[in-house]
Amino acid sequence: MFESLGRFIVRRRKGVLIIFIIGILAAGGVGSLAFGKLDSGGYSDLGSESSKAATYLTEKFKVQEPVAVLVIDSGNSLVTDPTVTTAAQKLEAEVSRVHGVTKTLSYWSTGGAPALKANDSKAAYLFVYADIKVNDWATFGSIGADIQKTFDGKHGALTVYASGGGVITHAINNKIGKDLKLAESIAIPLTFLLLAFVFGALVASAMPLVVGISAILGAFFLIFIFSLFTSVSVFALNLITGLGLGLGIDYALLMVNRFREELHHGKSVEDSVIETVATAGKTVFYSGLTVFVTLASLLLFPLNFLKSFGMAGVSVVALAVLGALIPLPALLAILGEKVDKGVVRKSGITPKEDGRWAHTARNVMKRPIIVVIGSLALLGILAAPVANIAFAQIDSRVLPVSDPAAIAGKVISDRFDSFAGSPIEIIFPNGVGKESELQTFLLQVSHVPGVARIGNPEIFGRDIRVQAIPSVSSRTTEAEELIHAIRDLSKPEGILIGGAAADFTDSQDGIAHKLPWALGWVALSVIILIFAFTGSIILPIKAVILNALSLLATLGAITWVFIDGHLKWLVGDFTVTGTLDTGSCILVAVVVFGLSMDYEIFLLSRIREEHLAGKSNIESVATGLQRSARIITAAAVLLAVVFGTFVTSGVTSIKMLGFGVSLAVILDATIVRALLVPALMRLFGEFNWWAPKSLRRFTLKH
Repeated sequence: MFESLGRFIVRRRKGVLIIFIIGILAAGGVGSLAFGKLDSGGYSDLGSESSKAATYLTEKFKVQEPVAVLVIDSGNSLVTDPTVTTAAQKLEAEVSRVHGVTKTLSYWSTGGAPALKANDSKAAYLFVYADIKVNDWATFGSIGADIQKTFDGKHGALTVYASGGGVITHAINNKIGKDLKLAESIAIPLTFLLLAFVFGALVASAMPLVVGISAILGAFFLIFIFSLFTSVSVFALNLITGLGLGLGIDYALLMVNRFREELHHGKSVEDSVIETVATAGKTVFYSGLTVFVTLASLLLFPLNFLKSFGMAGVSVVALAVLGALIPLPALLAILGEKVDKGVVRKSGITPKEDGRWAHTARNVMKRPIIVVIGSLALLGILAAPVANIAFAQIDSRVLPVSDPAAIAGKVISDRFDSFAGSPIEIIFPNGVGKESELQTFLLQVSHVPGVARIGNPEIFGRDIRVQAIPSVSSRTTEAEELIHAIRDLSKPEGILIGGAAADFTDSQDGIAHKLPWALGWVALSVIILIFAFTGSIILPIKAVILNALSLLATLGAITWVFIDGHLKWLVGDFTVTGTLDTGSCILVAVVVFGLSMDYEIFLLSRIREEHLAGKSNIESVATGLQRSARIITAAAVLLAVVFGTFVTSGVTSIKMLGFGVSLAVILDATIVRALLVPALMRLFGEFNWWAPKSLRRFTLKH
């Protein structure tokens, strides 16, 4: 199949390239329409109990989430001081006139509600509401930004600190946008220099752009199509650009390197292209499949935030494979030996047949047991801190401590202990007439550790709503324990527990419930694909185990840095919260596992090719490593540079993504591929290629 594809591309090289360019440009033009349709939400499990409670609150009780929460600090005066009251009421009137604001509610407008007053009675809340459509995160953030810009700061004797959902949403999105521009300004020129060094020639170094741009523009088009039917997170664009460029580098390196090999062996340009597609192209296809099925696991999770990354991931991988198999070979057929024009480094153009990587493999295979023990010990040391891992969701603390929204968040946590978390909503549909049952339940709730007080019931038609005020922050492990404790109580049938803490708990529980299914999907799919590619049962099982160990080491290092607070001199300053964002950790794990499998296929394909050519197990590994390790290492370094620049971000979750992916690909390209794989292949010997006779008919014919 791949040889036939290569022959077709060689015959129709100009037509194939022109049609593909037109198609991709058109796809990019249409795909750009998606930018205004993406949102910054998606952290809730829409099928959960808290989601049902939220529907009741918005549709039946007409409850709105405040777009901004303002803390009005009266300095040395009490909030009950007449002068402070007058100034605060005047300020509230100004806030109410902001475009988009529908109502306000404050300590002063409620006649002095105790829950809205700070512990020291020298500050109080002002809640700001806006009539916003469900999931209209752009408007939500825009109004929050306007309020922060206008009111955050000094107002006579008063000081205003702006926080709340809209303010934090805009602050995080705006900061990420600026940070990514900075990261790109560093990564792009540095990547170009490294590409020129790795490929050895300026013309060849442009080849990753063919694959990368194809993947990015094509994925934008597919994301636009997805956005017509479901909500898609704006953060998916970051994965598309990062992964598009990363896979573009990976696949272009593999294809161009093989094309050069065939040319240097005396084949014509046409035959070299055909052989490149038939060998490296097949590797790209199977490699892409393993990354595809790995990233597809994100679609199993109930959160649209993670599903969005799944949609983006499968889109960009599919288009990267397409770009490597169609326009890139067509361009190589047109360029021919001109691909080596603009020589930068001659050794990059003609790699050695027997160089340091082959020597490394032979040295490793002379003492495989020592290498395995040493490598596993190192991975174990890196993985050890994972025992301390704890999860939460992002809040204002992911921002730099100097950011106004982060400052406001700290003021709230420091001065409003009696209102540490958003209210827990207790909804009793058709509860009128069953008040005695409700009161019995509420009495139990009041005794649950973490509940500060119970509000008075509110009746809407036949439905009853009660708010329980927690003494713990809403998006923490303590909040999860509190919600689980309340839900475990004996309660009247039909009662719904909602609110921010319940929403967080349900999202965490939803991820935990789906995680075993996602892990099972990834492991089984990858084992089947690598078995079909190699004809071995042993190799795919080893690949999954080694990649799992590499992933554990990465998560351990992330825990050590971002939970324990180390290496700030390297990754930059951040607020240590004692937790990691669950969604970001899932994303790092899936991307890292997918890229690790990418490199696994690169290496195994060359070892398998040498083994089929009749070489011994040792020589197959040595030659395979020599011909693929350079590509894997170069791809890993380039990918580490692309993602490594993310650590310049002031947003902790983006910083963690950059650090995690960069560390993982370097670990994988060195300890795993250069040491553990050859050592284990030496220990297993010819048993590496074993498979039951009954299954061999399902393997790929080489």
